[in-house]
Amino acid sequence: MAVFLLKIFNLTSFFYDIFINFYFFSLNTASLFNAKAKKWVKGRRIFPILNKNQKKIWMHCASLGEFEQGRPILEKLKQTYPDYPIVLSFFSPSGFEIRKNYPGADYVFYLPIDTKKNAAKFIQEVNPALVVWVKYEYWFHYLNELKKQSIPVLLVSAIFRQSQPFFKSNNKFWKKILDCFDHIFVQDEASEKLLKGIGIIQNITVSGDTRFDRVLEIAAKKSGIHEIEKFIEQQQVLIAGSTWLQDEKLLAKYMMQHPTKKLIVAPHEIDAAHLKSIKQLFSNSILFSEWVGLNDKPKNIQVLIIDNVGMLAQLYQYATICYIGGGFNKSGIHNILEAAVYGKAIIFGPHYQKFSEAVELIKNGGAFSIQNENELRKILDTLLNDSTFLNNAEDLAKQFVIEKSGATKMIIDYVEGNRLLTNASNCLTDSD
Repeated sequence: MAVFLLKIFNLTSFFYDIFINFYFFSLNTASLFNAKAKKWVKGRRIFPILNKNQKKIWMHCASLGEFEQGRPILEKLKQTYPDYPIVLSFFSPSGFEIRKNYPGADYVFYLPIDTKKNAAKFIQEVNPALVVWVKYEYWFHYLNELKKQSIPVLLVSAIFRQSQPFFKSNNKFWKKILDCFDHIFVQDEASEKLLKGIGIIQNITVSGDTRFDRVLEIAAKKSGIHEIEKFIEQQQVLIAGSTWLQDEKLLAKYMMQHPTKKLIVAPHEIDAAHLKSIKQLFSNSILFSEWVGLNDKPKNIQVLIIDNVGMLAQLYQYATICYIGGGFNKSGIHNILEAAVYGKAIIFGPHYQKFSEAVELIKNGGAFSIQNENELRKILDTLLNDSTFLNNAEDLAKQFVIEKSGATKMIIDYVEGNRLLTNASNCLTDSD
């Protein structure tokens, strides 16, 4: 049986390599006419060269959302172990391009494509003392090489679902990937149960989600945005974040029926074509970049369109009610915690079931899901006209975030308790 299973694993590994090479070839082809694919390919042409003789802490994130999830851990590690340089790697351009100058890391790179050769070369260059991967990155050759070299690897804020290949009948290849992690910090007990069901028992901790810690940090450092305050002028305002076209169409109908209400919309994509379509939907609107350039700001503008990246998390503090976009796409809603941390009632579309925080907030009364224009109108009118109902939702949302915090401390305590980074003198290798 063992020989048979080994043959299955080798076969799966073979097909994995075929898939990786085909994926790389496809992106190279796509890069000829797709800007994002071009950045993905171009960024990987530069192989990182570092000081091989210096031990480092390496964190890998798929994209920007995972970086924000891992950021509290990274910054706490840097504070606790300042002698270890920080290496931050990304899979996606949407993470790398925005955080390539992140001051909390000494090196920021794209992760080279997952081949056996690249994995060995990259790990040799980085020379990590500790590796932290965030949420759901599972690159076989990198993890296998780290395991072979006995370099400790943590998976943090992980979440698992029955539909993933780890939990299928022929899962030996995927089980081997999970076995490469020295410890897995999962967000919920359902994930722990799934892992235990396939024999991963000893190295699991239900720590919760580090995003709660991150949004609390952001809220604690919040500062006023004068131009936003001038637009709102102490009126009730709906703030819609990370919206897509279907979200914007629903909001446009509501605003047309409620011309005295104010809306700030921060779309998920801010390319010229999308901004133009939003302007067409909201006749009485202005771009934020145009608004800031006005010395004499008109009081009758109904809709402010945010045409920059990075402001949204601070915007939510001004909301009477928050609408989170993405819920009409099968991929689901965007980050609701950035709004909940300010104690805001939250509304989103029907596709939210993959996000445990959304499910729980709906259950406790801090958030509301809508299916169509009528449901949006009803819940907005109720919240805006019933202060007791609104205040209750606000309190429940804020308390939910506070109660779920603490994952970062649990992970750092594990690093310290297991002496994974023992002291500053260990930051240099024997060759130094």
